[in-house]
Amino acid sequence: MDIIHTLPALRERLHHETSIAFVPTMGNLHDGHIKLASMAKVEASCVVVSIFVNPLQFGKNEDLANYPRTFDADCEALKAAGVHVVFAPSVIEMYPDYDAATHDLGQSMTIQTPPIANELCGATRPGHFTGVATVVMKLFNMVQPNVAIFGKKDFQQLFIIRELVKQFNLPIRILAGDTEREKDGLAMSSRNGYLSPMQRQEAPRLNKALSLVVDAIQAGNHDYLALEAQTSQYLIQLGWIVDYIAVRSAKTLLSANQLDKTLVVLGAAKLGTTRLIDNIEFTLSE
Repeated sequence: MDIIHTLPALRERLHHETSIAFVPTMGNLHDGHIKLASMAKVEASCVVVSIFVNPLQFGKNEDLANYPRTFDADCEALKAAGVHVVFAPSVIEMYPDYDAATHDLGQSMTIQTPPIANELCGATRPGHFTGVATVVMKLFNMVQPNVAIFGKKDFQQLFIIRELVKQFNLPIRILAGDTEREKDGLAMSSRNGYLSPMQRQEAPRLNKALSLVVDAIQAGNHDYLALEAQTSQYLIQLGWIVDYIAVRSAKTLLSANQLDKTLVVLGAAKLGTTRLIDNIEFTLSE
């Protein structure tokens, strides 16, 4: 496995590859990331995984400085998974004009995201998806993959990246890997390590609460606004700080209506200072 830090070296390494599958990550890898890498091996002869903690997608009061960095362990796991190339650029390699002290981009350009980027996670994390879209576009240009693979846990992110590929006519297939979960249902996340033992016991409740919303809808309750409010209040009473519980069309991410049959229930909430997200996609019978 080759570990590469600069764009010229990356292009030299990939120059003769006939098919490339790409998995972008911010490191601190878990089994969900490794499953995405395994998916990539089926799709192309060369698998590239990037490890880059992207400063543009962190807000001023978020955990950029404390985000866990486990590069050596990540590389060992990726090597064992059969990955061919790890691309681990510096911030300056990605953003030549970036000022780490002020988070100032200088003359660097960013991607203009669709309106949906300002809803759900974007409502409480302004600019987050601008940072995501910009770094993904840069990585796509650097790696030039035939296929890229993302996890469904970040459902809104996946939706926006698919829009990015469509709107910029990129010759890249986007595949989605199912959310990997712990035995108690908690979605695997690099941020789960922030949870205290008591919070870790409570954390699976988010998925259970979303499951109750799905059950209610499948039983015929289509008062989505009421279900969202009731579920939010339920979690708040148990000590959660709720960003949102939302029932959306899985095809458009707009608020669901009676005509929508493919739905997704999404939730984001904090236990202490740790923000967790989850979603459940499902289809209503005709």
